[in-house]
Amino acid sequence: MKEITIPPGMRWEGLCREHPRKGFDCGEVAVNDWLRTQALQHQSKHLSVTKVLLAPRGAIAGYFTVATGQVDFGDLPAEISRTLPRRALPVAVLAWLGVSSSQQGNGLGQVLLAQALRDCHEAGKTFAFVAVILDAIHERAKSFYQHWDFAELPGHPYRLYLSARQLEALMRG
Repeated sequence: MKEITIPPGMRWEGLCREHPRKGFDCGEVAVNDWLRTQALQHQSKHLSVTKVLLAPRGAIAGYFTVATGQVDFGDLPAEISRTLPRRALPVAVLAWLGVSSSQQGNGLGQVLLAQALRDCHEAGKTFAFVAVILDAIHERAKSFYQHWDFAELPGHPYRLYLSARQLEALMRG
């Protein structure tokens, strides 16, 4: 994943008050509500960072939110945890990702995920973590992330992870 190409005329920006958040609709109420009502507040409190992909006329074509977190040692699969200390471990969290209904089917989900993973990888050079984790909202979303090698955390069928080692390999590939 050397280069992330966005469609002509689109651009990345950090979420700000001027972005038309109320007009965003991806077809998932929770994903819409997060962007409309909480993303900016969480960002101003330094709890997460949201990036928007803006369409040529300024509408939000899609967005993702990343944060940091911890996961209990016992929640990780043995292939990750066997050499790690037995305590809460740092993770990058892909908290939210949504593509506007008007942009769905154009591959923007992959673009958003690729950029989110690249941002996590870059952050990992300064703030270490053992995996990227996320909570899939339904089977279709779960399948999308599994296509990118995310796997279930044991005992949590919709909580998925990508190990830091796998992320590193993706960035080299």
